Amino acid sequence: MSSGILKAERNDMNELSANKDSLVKLKGTLGYLLYILPLAVLIIDLSLHWVLPNKQSFSKTKVYPFLLEVLICLYITFLVLSVMFKKVREKLLHKVPLLTAAFILLEVWDMVTLKLKLLPLPYFPGPDKVLSVLASDWQLLGISTFYSLRLLFTGYFIGIALGFITGVSIGWNKHCHYWIMPVLKIIGPIPATAWIPIAMTVFPTSFWASVFLIVLAVWFPVTVMTSSGIANVRNAYFEVAKTLGASQRYLIFKVAIPAAFPMIFIGLFMGLGGSFITLIVSEMLGVKAGLGWYINWAQGWAEYSKVYATLIVIAFIFSSLISLLFKLRDRILIWQRGLIKW
Repeated sequence: MSSGILKAERNDMNELSANKDSLVKLKGTLGYLLYILPLAVLIIDLSLHWVLPNKQSFSKTKVYPFLLEVLICLYITFLVLSVMFKKVREKLLHKVPLLTAAFILLEVWDMVTLKLKLLPLPYFPGPDKVLSVLASDWQLLGISTFYSLRLLFTGYFIGIALGFITGVSIGWNKHCHYWIMPVLKIIGPIPATAWIPIAMTVFPTSFWASVFLIVLAVWFPVTVMTSSGIANVRNAYFEVAKTLGASQRYLIFKVAIPAAFPMIFIGLFMGLGGSFITLIVSEMLGVKAGLGWYINWAQGWAEYSKVYATLIVIAFIFSSLISLLFKLRDRILIWQRGLIKW
């Protein structure tokens, strides 16, 4: 009797282990299929682009299929590396859904424009046309990018300096808070672009008028967040420093400002976002070179493929700048690394 029960239990255990093994094999198969899903989408994108006829009336270039071929080669390379390295495999698995969605959207863009002409020209060119602009007009785009970055950095760093000085003064000194805070409340909320008529009149050149607008866009958030950070530093920090004989200068530069760094960086991020908007608007209205000027010029000639190409460049540059600022923040505020991610 007992031997029969034991045999039945063993059979049940064997069935459970067999089911577990089949489940593990199924998960492994699904995992491999998930890894190659973006590659399959890219191959389908390339095949559809070559096979289906075009309905938009302009000559097809080889830039878009070349990009797809490069992406296919890169993804195959990462697949090979994922077999060799666990970290690459984990990161690739994490990015698979996002990459698949991006490659599908790329093909949808190609289908509704170049292949099916569901969206009219010249307002909605296909990816092939837009990417061909990046390849053919890269010199003018490069020059425009240089002028935009020169204008952006000039205004941004001046705005940081003025905002930092004003913010520390307001947060530390009650008299400065009494006199400056009302001015900040009146001028600060006004959008920087609203000052365009005054800036164009007061400043001798469009460049410095645009710098003034960017400075205003950066100055307000940096001032507010810096003053808030200074004012909210714990009194215990100052009491301990005073007990050890700290001077007024030491309290400001070694205690108050380092303790306010988290809030200061929030102001820097807000100012950077505001400077991007102000930069493009100011370049559209008066500056004779830059990415905003390039968009305005291309729109005047109804070359919307150049407009979309410029938007791609702007997205890449501005996203890179924000990423660099995050890297700087993680290096300085090492105890808050990973708290806010980009």
